[in-house]
Amino acid sequence: METFDVAVVGLGALGSAAAYHLARKGVSVVAFEQFDLGHVRGASHDTSRIVRTSYGAPEYVRLAQSAYRDWADLEAVTGERLLDITGGIVFFPDDGPHSIDDFVGSLTASGVPFEILDDVAVHARFPQFTIATDVRAIYTADSGVAHAARTVATLQLHARMNGAELRDRTAVERIDPDADGVVVHTSRGDVRARKVVLAADAWTNRLLEPLGAAIPLTVMQEQVSYFAPADPQFFDRRRFPVWIWEDVQCYYGFPTYGEPTIKAARDVSNNVMAPEDRTFVPSPALIAQLASFMAGTIPASGEVLRTVTCQYALTEDRRFLIGALDEHPDVIVALGAGHAFKFTPTIGRVLAELAVDGTTSEDIARFTVTAPVDGAVPFPVG
Repeated sequence: METFDVAVVGLGALGSAAAYHLARKGVSVVAFEQFDLGHVRGASHDTSRIVRTSYGAPEYVRLAQSAYRDWADLEAVTGERLLDITGGIVFFPDDGPHSIDDFVGSLTASGVPFEILDDVAVHARFPQFTIATDVRAIYTADSGVAHAARTVATLQLHARMNGAELRDRTAVERIDPDADGVVVHTSRGDVRARKVVLAADAWTNRLLEPLGAAIPLTVMQEQVSYFAPADPQFFDRRRFPVWIWEDVQCYYGFPTYGEPTIKAARDVSNNVMAPEDRTFVPSPALIAQLASFMAGTIPASGEVLRTVTCQYALTEDRRFLIGALDEHPDVIVALGAGHAFKFTPTIGRVLAELAVDGTTSEDIARFTVTAPVDGAVPFPVG
């Protein structure tokens, strides 16, 4: 049987980042992906993802600050430009369920500069938006866009360059922890590893259920739409920020990025379906709902040009789960709850540190797999 120091299951963003950081640490790594590399069945494809420090809980802000440093390191090491900083704005209707005060408190505690804008100030700076007088906003200059597909491909390429073996079209059928580590049973044979990093997202419980360690997950098909404005320059990333609308129904969007369109979506559509039931067909009702919101909030956004689907696997409270199973400490789990891409290089580094060193330099006490140290964290968006 082949033996490795660490096996990684799943080569989306988090698994690819873990393989990259593990290889940089000089350990022997094998990583498995059940589909082709760069597939569209998960949550790491397409082009753009929001990066930001603006969160309503300090633990996310601090982790995001680390992520910016790790993004810079990744760009420096690989020579790739993966981030574009555009500035970002988060909107809070006064009667909505999310408090602007949580963001103010967490950003202040973490030393992140920000501005509070009313509707007049928003329109003066960003005339693309039309918002009511009862809406306030937080602007952070460090927000921006990560290139999703390029990031994952870069991580995979440089993981290989550092010695990792990446095996696509190889399904992991089960994992068997024992006294000597973990046996990983795949569709192309078995391997033994001292540790396993399980970054399988919506497929996680297929491997955890036989161990009696299933994690409550809600899996749904999500979708994003690209709008075709009459004047794309009006939404150029030098003039228009990434944005999030925090309300009962949350929305988010981007400036133009690589094409003369702007991308937007509702966050958490509740279009619940298991991976094997994915239709890959966008919901007309959700498209209509988003188009109505965009017409009222960003009137010059134009008509929907196309809509693509992805997949969310949401934990309770959308809390990150990062760490070893209590019953099986050689199995390390990573679940990003649909908002982890911005943290990709840091979560990958944390997973590598946990697998090799047994501890991490980051404070992940609130993200333990069983229960957070002092209760659940506020529901985040984006």
